[in-house]
Amino acid sequence: MSGGVSSRAGRRDLRAGVIAILLVTVVAGALAIVHFATMNTSPLSGLGPADAGAVSGARSHTPGPAALGRHTPPAASRYRVSSPSSPRAAPAAFAPSTAAATAAPAFFPTLPPGARLPSDAQCARWVRARPTRENKGVNRVFNRTTGQHVGRSFFAPGDSPRANRLLAPRIDGDFTGTTSEILRWAACKWGISQNIVFAQAAVESWWRQTTLGDFGSDLSACPPGHGLGLDGTPGQCPQSYGILQNRYPFEKASWPGIGRSTAMNADTAYAIWRSCYDGYETWLNNVQHGAGTSYHAGDAWGCVGRWFAGRWRTGPALQYIARVRQYLRTRIWTQPDFQQP
Repeated sequence: MSGGVSSRAGRRDLRAGVIAILLVTVVAGALAIVHFATMNTSPLSGLGPADAGAVSGARSHTPGPAALGRHTPPAASRYRVSSPSSPRAAPAAFAPSTAAATAAPAFFPTLPPGARLPSDAQCARWVRARPTRENKGVNRVFNRTTGQHVGRSFFAPGDSPRANRLLAPRIDGDFTGTTSEILRWAACKWGISQNIVFAQAAVESWWRQTTLGDFGSDLSACPPGHGLGLDGTPGQCPQSYGILQNRYPFEKASWPGIGRSTAMNADTAYAIWRSCYDGYETWLNNVQHGAGTSYHAGDAWGCVGRWFAGRWRTGPALQYIARVRQYLRTRIWTQPDFQQP
């Protein structure tokens, strides 16, 4: 009798063990299913809008005959330009991985004349949500330096008063970051294609804020601290400074920022471009301009050429436009020779 009781107890224990094993298996499977579903419904990092490519856009400089043929091509332009490489995914370390990065534009296009422009603070948030590595180590000190306000009389008397009223108060160079981040910030703030900005900054300086240009012997055109002969050229001083080669004699209110700060240099340059693009530089029709052409709002590439030549679609302006277009087509800022971290 005692043996029968022992046998039933053993069977009960066996059944309990089997049931326990089955319960553990079922629970583990359910947890695995939940984990898999969670992983596949979370935001995917590393995915963003494809590069928008060449988007219409451009920039401007300041008025006056002295702007014609304003500088020789930078030494950096002698670098070999290799063929465009196939598009590659952004490095994982810089891929957007947060909701902020997903919401931030991957590309800043040209906005139409008179468009409502985002604030520099909004552009700073968007740019910092998609950080990029430094590829111009020489700029580090300049990239960490902000600029200054220029006042409401920055633009030339020949410009529409709207330039000083609407655009001048926005100029402040109030951003720090890597070189490409600063250029994207300026593109965002002034509503110009970031690829145009990248290409033109390459033409002007190979993205180097240390670039000096337009050397001349006119002492009155020398900014403070850069007298004749002080920058290595006897009897001359540089008139143009920085990553976009802003010209001091026409932009005195932006000094010393355009020399000390990459952000101030780009900010000022593209404010001038926007003045041209919005139609405020009507004086361009009162000076030499290309045959059969007339200045008008909305001609982004015309304003690119005007930055170099100080005139509207003249021969030198068209040559400069072609150079910027070439750098844009090859996306020169992505080429190995361009990287100088």
